[in-house]
Amino acid sequence: MANGIAGVPATFEEFLTSAGSVQVDLQSLVIALLLATLLSFLLARLYVKYGTSLSNRKRFADNFVLITVATTLVITIVKSSLALSLGLVGALSIVRFRAAIKEPEELTFLFLTIAMGLGLGANQFSITIVSFLIMSVIIWGRHFYHKKDENQNLYLSVVGQASSHVTLDNIKKILEKHCTAVQLRRFDHTADDGIDATFLIDVSAYASLERALNDLKKLSKNLTITYMDKIGVH
Repeated sequence: MANGIAGVPATFEEFLTSAGSVQVDLQSLVIALLLATLLSFLLARLYVKYGTSLSNRKRFADNFVLITVATTLVITIVKSSLALSLGLVGALSIVRFRAAIKEPEELTFLFLTIAMGLGLGANQFSITIVSFLIMSVIIWGRHFYHKKDENQNLYLSVVGQASSHVTLDNIKKILEKHCTAVQLRRFDHTADDGIDATFLIDVSAYASLERALNDLKKLSKNLTITYMDKIGVH
């Protein structure tokens, strides 16, 4: 096959060969992997402590270290060779990653772990560390911002045996007395006179919720009362 213009590879194979492979610096790789482990571990602790997801945050956060380290390793290896970079594109078109994302916050933290892996894999240590510190401040500040919100949205469930005192009307009156807003979302009355009511409530302070729970307990000591945080429901 005829040679191309001087200095320009004639074939795609020659182009890949001329690009060559850059030897990975072992010291940089070790530093990148150690930083990936440390930063992702800290991010996991931030997520567990300050996250708002209702799912098992600790179990979900356990994946952060492996995801960040794996991303760092892939980017470090791929950036050393153009051929590997093209091969990664083909591999990603075949391999599909599916995760059971229940809430947008989970997807956000996954993007953060991958972004840190990309930065560390590209040896952008300073930028990645500074970005992580800024993200940590944002996560911490968001937690205290939500904590100071005037109203808190909660799901409250009341389960017990119906009686002259334990009625839907009495339960609703108690909640309306202590809550800024009350909406009945579900009500079940079983054949054995069991009652199961779920309300969406707004409370201005947790002290108000505590007073409401105490008044509900006065209706019957056998009531089972549970509430679940539901931030952002309007």
